[in-house]
Amino acid sequence: MKEFDLVVIGGGPGGYVAAIRAAQLGMSVGVIEKDKLGGLCLNWGCIPSKALLRSAEVYHLMHRAQEFGLKAEQISFEWTPIIQRSRRIADQITKGVAFLFRKNKIEHIDGHAKLRKDKTIEVTKDGKAVGEYRAKHTIIATGGKHRSIPGVELDRKRIITSTEAMILDPMPKSMVIIGGGPIGVEFGYFYNAFGCKVTIVEMMPQILPLEDDEVVKSLTASFKKSGIALETDAKVESVKTTASGVTVTVSTKAGKKEIAGEVALMAIGFSGNSDNLGLEEVGVAVEKSFIKYDQFYRTNVAGIYAVGDVIGAPLLAHVASAEGITCVEAIAGKHPTPVRYDAIPGCTYCQPQVASVGLTEAKAKEKGHDIAVGRFPFRPLGKSIAVGETEGFVKLIFDKKYGELLGAHILGNEATDLIAELVLAKTAEATAHDIIKTVHAHPTLTEAVMEAAANAFGEAIHI
Repeated sequence: MKEFDLVVIGGGPGGYVAAIRAAQLGMSVGVIEKDKLGGLCLNWGCIPSKALLRSAEVYHLMHRAQEFGLKAEQISFEWTPIIQRSRRIADQITKGVAFLFRKNKIEHIDGHAKLRKDKTIEVTKDGKAVGEYRAKHTIIATGGKHRSIPGVELDRKRIITSTEAMILDPMPKSMVIIGGGPIGVEFGYFYNAFGCKVTIVEMMPQILPLEDDEVVKSLTASFKKSGIALETDAKVESVKTTASGVTVTVSTKAGKKEIAGEVALMAIGFSGNSDNLGLEEVGVAVEKSFIKYDQFYRTNVAGIYAVGDVIGAPLLAHVASAEGITCVEAIAGKHPTPVRYDAIPGCTYCQPQVASVGLTEAKAKEKGHDIAVGRFPFRPLGKSIAVGETEGFVKLIFDKKYGELLGAHILGNEATDLIAELVLAKTAEATAHDIIKTVHAHPTLTEAVMEAAANAFGEAIHI
């Protein structure tokens, strides 16, 4: 029986990052992964979806060639190569993780793990025994699995998940997306860009329910202008397959209505992938599929830890990685700072992009803050005009008394990269004064951040 200092169950962004950090700290590490290294994110989520979205962005930009003094005629696309490019990129990234494992002398154990009472881990593959392993410490990083509405079965053909949405070939002519969160919104943008008729159904009053109202209002207008149909405040009653596709019945304030499409994409989120791991047998506490944990990701059973989507929201790859590193450093006695969950960036990669950190304006008021709000549109910004991307704005929310940054919200080109400065500002507890007095290069899109901070206190120059 092989023994390790640490065994990680799951090779996604939480698991593989934890494994590499543990190896850096001198631990012997094994990672048990039943599918490809990289988990859902690298293989069927974050990375390949961004490759698809990039194809949509380039296709859209090609139609605007004349704006830039360029000539492009008879612009068209080939669907299969778009899908193939996405898959090649996913494979490339997965191979990169395998290289990092070799570099850090981490053993990849191919199979399904199950914890046993005798503190060993049994690994099987296709019903056959692979081996038994023992570890001083075990981290569960098994991620999440697609949820569906009660009574609606995911047949993966007509009623699909984001996994199938990445490889649909041929492209459907129409799609009903159930769920207006980041996944639903991103796929809505992608398929609409290539001419698919898209309807997004969201039970909350707005798409991207966790984002600032002002940002979502502008994104909604942009989506409607591009031809995406939005049904908000709409509860799905049923999803039925037909000879030609699906029919989704929804209840709205105006009454019931039926929406037809070739496929329905279920994008309502994930539950914890905590089944069939032996958690009940060893006594690990689980609540509604998510493993319970403390600030350093210890479960109620000594020597067993959990990170990533399997412990619950926020279900984000970068959060899983941060949790994995913090967990391992705590195991190694490094006394790490706990993850700052109030400073986690949220990103949606449609066009225009949406990115945020901290409180929305409504939440800041709810919490009783006396706030100063600064806004700066990209439209008057020299760099935005030069690159031809003037849609959107930066919105910053400060506490008036001390100038503390409470929340930041960006809609526009490269918003998901621009948010990093504001995440750092929030993590470092920077004030509005710090942001205003930080010299920002000209011409750049980041000038909008400085100007928005200045606008909150009546100091903006270019508006």
